[in-house]
Amino acid sequence: MTDRLGGTADLSCDVAIIGAGTAGLAAQRSASAAGASTLLIDPAFGGTTCANTGCMPSKLLISAGDAAHGVREADTFGIRATPEVDGRAVMARVHRLRDRFVKGVTDSIAELPDAVKITARARFAAPDRLVLDDGRSVMAGAVVIATGSSPAIPRAFDAVSDAVLTNAYLFELDDLPRSVAVIGAGPIGVELAQALARLGVEVAVFDKGDRVAGLQDAEVSQTLAKLLAKELPLHLGTEPEVARAEGGVRLSWDGQSKSFERLLLAVGRPPNLDGLDLGKAGIALDEHGTPGFDPETLRCGTSRVFIAGDANQDRPLLHEASHEGRIAGQNAATCPEVARFSRHVPFVLTFTRPEAAEVGHIPDPDDPDIAVASAPYDDQGKARVEHRLGGLCRIYARRSDGRLTGASLCAPDAGHLAHFFALALEAGMGANDLLSVPFYHPTLEEGLKPALRALCKATGRKVPALREDDALRGL
Repeated sequence: MTDRLGGTADLSCDVAIIGAGTAGLAAQRSASAAGASTLLIDPAFGGTTCANTGCMPSKLLISAGDAAHGVREADTFGIRATPEVDGRAVMARVHRLRDRFVKGVTDSIAELPDAVKITARARFAAPDRLVLDDGRSVMAGAVVIATGSSPAIPRAFDAVSDAVLTNAYLFELDDLPRSVAVIGAGPIGVELAQALARLGVEVAVFDKGDRVAGLQDAEVSQTLAKLLAKELPLHLGTEPEVARAEGGVRLSWDGQSKSFERLLLAVGRPPNLDGLDLGKAGIALDEHGTPGFDPETLRCGTSRVFIAGDANQDRPLLHEASHEGRIAGQNAATCPEVARFSRHVPFVLTFTRPEAAEVGHIPDPDDPDIAVASAPYDDQGKARVEHRLGGLCRIYARRSDGRLTGASLCAPDAGHLAHFFALALEAGMGANDLLSVPFYHPTLEEGLKPALRALCKATGRKVPALREDDALRGL
């Protein structure tokens, strides 16, 4: 087996995939389905980030927090109850079900032929040559980088490293901590902070920025921040100093100071690119050492290298990683012939209570070509029935043709509402089109109708005539 440089390799394949997470597994399946021989290279084959430390264990913790919160709020319905949170039992359930989800992934990996799976770390020696840490080399017709990302731990926290948690460590605890300071008010930070607070942990969140959950719309971010602040201290626009303290850490900010048992860092997830020796891959790198790539092909320049999932930092979400893996795998198999693929409507969801989501394009607030309408959820019928009042949906449409361009929302079950908008955006619908479909009563969806009517008016579209059932309900 000889590569382009005239050297010999121990292994060869049409497509080598580095990383066996969500994107890597999808790339392997896609490349194989396209008729390519593949090698899937991973140091552990331990399952995906989603199953191990991301989507699933975090939702298990959030669900436990929901249960405790529901008991506390039961008095609203005339039901007397007080929760008794058993931290060890909470974490035992998280571990048990997390391990079950992980096993589902590892079982599927185990079904791959042994000859396809290479347990090792890989780095580039040339554009078509990988060197493994077990001493072997691989010659590949194309390479897919799908190495994922990891939680950032800035060096500023080295002095208190024994008290530091990330989402990679939190779910290994056997018991809930007494108190936690959360650094970072992005999606991971606020999700976990609220869940811990609902489980009786003393929590405070700090962020040097002025937005929460990564929301681009300032009004929706402010609405969510106010709702979260009812449950836990939320310190935005501040960067606390951190020092070691007896039994944990001490944070100082704005003339205040407080000690916490643990420090949860949620300050970003840089891609796992160190050690790949990308300088030898024959691809262009930016100032951060990240490869440039075409988001519709996932190809790095005109090379035979592709990059998918969290490794490219474009859309670090599970459904996007799976989609990108399929694109990269297929194109790697047919390279140098590659296809351009239409990408999903952008869709980000944060599982706070209320949930927060953004779908499609969120415009500049001063964009004259975009009309905006709002639907508040502070007095919406179904939300009041369920004692889940609070929230705001902002919907955007082009003035020129009335077509929806996006939505930003925090509301009860915002994830379901956001799927409603994702479908509408994929179909190229306008507010008038949505108003032409039935809205069941009472639902959270019908709370969107005033904003949709306002968008029709703002974009010069005719509001569909009221139906008899609408008139009877007084909607």
